[in-house]
Amino acid sequence: MDLKQYRFAGDGTFRIKDQSTLPPQAYQDNEKAIKKEIKKDRKTLQEAQEKLYAQNQFGILILFQAMDAAGKDGMIKHVMRGVNPQGTTVTPFKVPTANELAHDYLWRTRIAFPRSGEIAIFNRSYYEEVLVDRVHPANVLKEHIPGIDAVSDVNDTLWHQRYQDFKDLEAFANRNGIVILKFFLHLSKGEQKKRFLDRIEIPEKNWKFSENDINERQYWDQYQKAYEEAIQHTATKENPWYVIPADDKWYSRLIVSKIINARIAALPLRFPQVTAEQKQGLHAALEKLEDHSAKSNS
Repeated sequence: MDLKQYRFAGDGTFRIKDQSTLPPQAYQDNEKAIKKEIKKDRKTLQEAQEKLYAQNQFGILILFQAMDAAGKDGMIKHVMRGVNPQGTTVTPFKVPTANELAHDYLWRTRIAFPRSGEIAIFNRSYYEEVLVDRVHPANVLKEHIPGIDAVSDVNDTLWHQRYQDFKDLEAFANRNGIVILKFFLHLSKGEQKKRFLDRIEIPEKNWKFSENDINERQYWDQYQKAYEEAIQHTATKENPWYVIPADDKWYSRLIVSKIINARIAALPLRFPQVTAEQKQGLHAALEKLEDHSAKSNS
């Protein structure tokens, strides 16, 4: 499987219209085989997480960006199922609270970055600040930024400053042992409509429906442009974007699971080595256990 086709590292011009939202023909209508493969990938991830947690040196940040109904929640549920919750956090980023708006615009995401040995998953992320805010620039007026007093002040200079902020933040994280995987789940407008209709027509899915999702759909073209520019300006060799075709949920989950495992496998993970002194302590503890056991049985 060629995963490189989904990787954009800022080494060219990114055009969102050139990216397919469909899986290759060989993977269409092949859900059973895909689920079996994902199950194997989950086991591989579980084993890697044990080393990651025990070594306590690297952190993994996985962030998902997508249009509404692209399958972010299901992605997290199915790909990350079985990983140790003790070493995993999932943070959904919704509309900023008053407290969050009182801090710098990256504050709420910075404090959610993974600790050493941890996997952190962002359901949406700091990239919302150049996506939703790009489409609705009046949002920026709530952020108490000096010199931003009217919508007319929210211009290309601000967006490019934010792109640079993101690259600087990610480079800083890399230097501190954090591996960042950025996924854009690329959904077609037709498939989004189908999923919205399912949420309305199928009772078991009614709870997923939000009228605001329908309202935001009218800005489809503006969002596509915002995603295109964000990916173009923030993809780097060290922190590329992965643009995942998302019209088939199970295929998108398969590709994401493969990429996560490949990136983690590239790390020099190992269980900590036990020193001679620690081994002596283990032998002493074993003797105490055996002694206690003998006394209990006597």
